[in-house]
Amino acid sequence: MSSSLHHRAIENLGTRIVAGDLPTGHVMLAEQLEEELKVSRSVIREAVRVLQSLGLVETTKRVGIRVLPSSSWNPFDAQVIRWRLSSDARGAQLRSLAELRSAVEPAAAELAALNAPERLRRELVDIAHDMRDAGLAGDVPRFLELDIAFHSVLLSGSGNEMFANLMGQVAETLTGRTVHGLMPDHPHEAALQWHVDLAEAVAAGDAAAAREASQRIMRRTMTRMSGTWTDQPRVFIPVRRPT
Repeated sequence: MSSSLHHRAIENLGTRIVAGDLPTGHVMLAEQLEEELKVSRSVIREAVRVLQSLGLVETTKRVGIRVLPSSSWNPFDAQVIRWRLSSDARGAQLRSLAELRSAVEPAAAELAALNAPERLRRELVDIAHDMRDAGLAGDVPRFLELDIAFHSVLLSGSGNEMFANLMGQVAETLTGRTVHGLMPDHPHEAALQWHVDLAEAVAAGDAAAAREASQRIMRRTMTRMSGTWTDQPRVFIPVRRPT
């Protein structure tokens, strides 16, 4: 029960902060949150600790719990990504993630073709063919599961641990697009084939073909999703300069 209450408190506050219902600069008191959320002080304390670690709030003695601007949030945290995808900032979040993937995944594909162990090469090909079958059949849950697995194996196969640690962010992106109705029941057949082409290029050790196939996938993703972020503002992070 304690764990459930803790999770609910984090979700409640995190969702409201990211949505702007609790705006930047808003100050909350622990005792007020106890009353509002009907939980103990220890639950509030732990929830605030988590939100503080994500950059959403700061605590100040004799002031309270202050909401921080989006420029302070941890943009790589899966919870923050999920909350942003559920808010009016969905388009901006999709844009940031699509731009990140466009920069990273073609490089990861090239590296995977050069470095991936044979086991991961075979797994990627199997997943790509299963993805195509699920996509053509309109099996949305199965396709999502395979899509996440495909891009996770690709990132892992690069042999770059920093690329591999983007698996969670990619999974949240793909899940969010599906949950919010931004994925068709039947993915474009050409895009399904490009995933197969990418996997087979990695399996064959053809780095140039793997990069090109990944770039085709990401260009189509950017084109299809661009309408969601029209007029959405960008977040400019202040540069920390040495004093």
